[in-house]
Amino acid sequence: MSKPVVIGVSGGTGSGKSTVAKAIFESLPDENILIIEQDAYYKDQSDMSYDERIKTNYDHPLAFDTDLLIEHIKTLCKHKPIEKPIYNFSNHNREPHTVCVKPKEIIIIEGIMILEDKRLRDLMDIKIFVDTDADVRIIRRIMRDINERGRTLESVIEQYLTTVKPAHDQFIEPAKKYADIIIPEGGYNRVAIDLMTTKVTSIIKEKQ
Repeated sequence: MSKPVVIGVSGGTGSGKSTVAKAIFESLPDENILIIEQDAYYKDQSDMSYDERIKTNYDHPLAFDTDLLIEHIKTLCKHKPIEKPIYNFSNHNREPHTVCVKPKEIIIIEGIMILEDKRLRDLMDIKIFVDTDADVRIIRRIMRDINERGRTLESVIEQYLTTVKPAHDQFIEPAKKYADIIIPEGGYNRVAIDLMTTKVTSIIKEKQ
């Protein structure tokens, strides 16, 4: 068995990286493909109170259990299943249960910090950065956090100004230089999506 094709899809909050990952996923319907979200790998904080957990800087590399993510990607590349964590954004902690993920021919890793760690980058065959204007990203984040994560407008704006934007400038934007491909406008860039799926298909054929 050949090593799976590993694709990293990164970009700032609200950039459309999840849309790009999903578009690639759906454009290869006949292939063995899965998506691993970095968001699932926020560190377990069961030893902290809720009030302590809400003060955590979730936009810093140290908020993620990157060691576990790397271990899981390596395990999947050995064609073995993993127990992926489930993160609850309402109580800012992992769920006590996990989900079994079986290995596939194509692995998409999606997340804001996945290009920041060299160990993780080295596991990727293709590295993508989704580049979207900051004003578009903040609007998308506000809508997502209010509608899907039960946050207030005030809390979203405060978090953006105090942790999200500084982290983007310090960690995410500089990591763009490691990308093989930069996609403007995220999932709305169909030309870029089509080129990506063609490239992935050609890599799979080369491995066969």
